[in-house]
Amino acid sequence: MGARDLIAALRRGEEPTAQALREFAKGLADGRVSDAQAGAFAMGVCLRGLSTDNVVTLTLAMRDSGQVMRWDLGAPVVDKHSTGGVGDCVSLVLAPALAACGVFVPMISGRGLGHTGGTLDKLDAIPGYAVAPDEARFRRVVREAGCAIVSASADIAPADRRLYAVRDVTSTVESLALITSSILSKKLAAGLEGLVLDVKVGSGAFMKTDADARAVARALVETANAAGCPTTALVTDMDQPIAPALGNALEVDAAMRVLTGATGALYDLTLALGAPLLAGAGIADGEAKLRAALASGAAAERMGRMISGLGGPHEFVDHWQRFLPEATVIREVPSARSGIVTAIDGEALGLAVVRMGGGRRVETDMIDPSVGLSDVVRLGQRVEIGEPLARVHAAREAEADAALCAVQGAITLGDTAPKVGPLVREHIT
Repeated sequence: MGARDLIAALRRGEEPTAQALREFAKGLADGRVSDAQAGAFAMGVCLRGLSTDNVVTLTLAMRDSGQVMRWDLGAPVVDKHSTGGVGDCVSLVLAPALAACGVFVPMISGRGLGHTGGTLDKLDAIPGYAVAPDEARFRRVVREAGCAIVSASADIAPADRRLYAVRDVTSTVESLALITSSILSKKLAAGLEGLVLDVKVGSGAFMKTDADARAVARALVETANAAGCPTTALVTDMDQPIAPALGNALEVDAAMRVLTGATGALYDLTLALGAPLLAGAGIADGEAKLRAALASGAAAERMGRMISGLGGPHEFVDHWQRFLPEATVIREVPSARSGIVTAIDGEALGLAVVRMGGGRRVETDMIDPSVGLSDVVRLGQRVEIGEPLARVHAAREAEADAALCAVQGAITLGDTAPKVGPLVREHIT
């Protein structure tokens, strides 16, 4: 069954064979499958779905379309992945914190999808940081710093590299089968011995309901475990941004604040995700060790090693604000009334950042790392008329005006405090 036949079968609602999926993944990797066929396949899977067995087959086929790494570091090799949200810069805090606790984290990350920011786009805000090092440098930084956050090389899951880029511009990001196979093909190719998954749910996530998020979490956990990688998933709240900032340089700043002593939701989620990884690696009292690593500066020191090892400034941890780019227009978003923040449309905030140039609307868009939102209010916070709901960081006045209106429309004020649920809604093992 060739690519055309596979796509036609999907259109008719027929389940493709395992062999057809394996051949399609090979074709994505070697170029025999065109971009048009990749987009049609993505849309077919998005509309028709795949069976559980075929999701596993597609995941392993994309993993095996390139190199599968092996490690010999004398300690467990683990990682974390998020399904995507707004203000979600947990990876920048968690990877060095885990490294400071004695495990190794070769974190293969991605670019932004839709309204959500990408970890690699955030790291691009750091001058000189090489998100695509050669394998020798990647291995050296993992060994010496304990962590390295990089893009998948051309040799890591090349089939997913092709499909990932197509999904963002064909409105097929939300497909459960494609989310699962994309995330896990790269993670499994990294040679992991443990994985934790942060499955977001809420206004700023791709999954808007607990049922959808639970389905994604279970699919990911079942597929990863079937492939031999012990995996836990946390369903976490995304009814408001994790960090009070959206945008690449601004989220790096937020992460550095936690690495140097700040607390809040970003800090709390780092602990929640890191503890089960350390437990699976045989390290007791994981949460306490993570707290100590953050409080002592050990996690920040690992971050500094990683950044300098991958070409960034040697003094970044001590003077990060000096190195991060700043927007030329910074304006407060005044509240039109007094009241309590009862709802935040995270997706609308994320799209406002994209429209300012902080994300991509098409694959070829260049990202401005300086733009975004900072000091975003929290659910349950009381705001008086004229007080800021957030600060807009834009390149031009017209873009700041549009973002200001978008933020005012995305944040709802009322007279009664909302019920704010727990940060971690569910554990799935």
